[in-house]
Amino acid sequence: MKRSEVPTPAYVIDEKKLKHNVSILAEVEEKAGCRILLAQKAYSAYATYPLIAPYLSGTTASGLYEARLGAEEMGLENHVFSPAYTKEELKELLGICDHIIFNSMTQMSQHKELCLRQHHAGFGLRINPECSTQEGHEIYDPCGPFSRLGVTRANLDRFIEKSGKSVDEVLDWLSGLHFHTLCEQGEEDLETTFAAVEERFGDILSKPYIKWLNMGGG
Repeated sequence: MKRSEVPTPAYVIDEKKLKHNVSILAEVEEKAGCRILLAQKAYSAYATYPLIAPYLSGTTASGLYEARLGAEEMGLENHVFSPAYTKEELKELLGICDHIIFNSMTQMSQHKELCLRQHHAGFGLRINPECSTQEGHEIYDPCGPFSRLGVTRANLDRFIEKSGKSVDEVLDWLSGLHFHTLCEQGEEDLETTFAAVEERFGDILSKPYIKWLNMGGG
């Protein structure tokens, strides 16, 4: 079928170019020793998942329905982050996700008991390094003033102090941290952001129970 004959509206995807792009990501994975996950919020053309699955480690989701899509159509490592989870959503996510990331200390504490009843998923916490590297995007800048995406170090310390427990007693059931602060930016901004993450959360990253760091954003 010629492109001019395709009924509209429609997405036309060049499989050859797509395969070329994901092969680059596979090479980055191998050389850097990291895992690259498909952000379904940005690309959820699941008809192409069988083509790209051999090149990636899995998917990320921003809620229950994207998590279902990743589990059903990709079937690889499955991460989910959401600013809020209902109890019923979380029960289903626990069965289909490998990693579930919380947005606040209160959210994490609220769902801890339910999460620890199962042994399938690992759990993480989204952090806010308070390091903005972009201009003109204040309305959706996760590190902007008054952002409610991710836990600042002050939030974390305040919660621990109020709990009367040690950092390890509060966090040792987690296995990772997550930050997502970049949008269409290069490696220089990632370096700047990571330096801020190390400065504010380096002591947490060095804990033996923290096994991974999810660096979201593009």
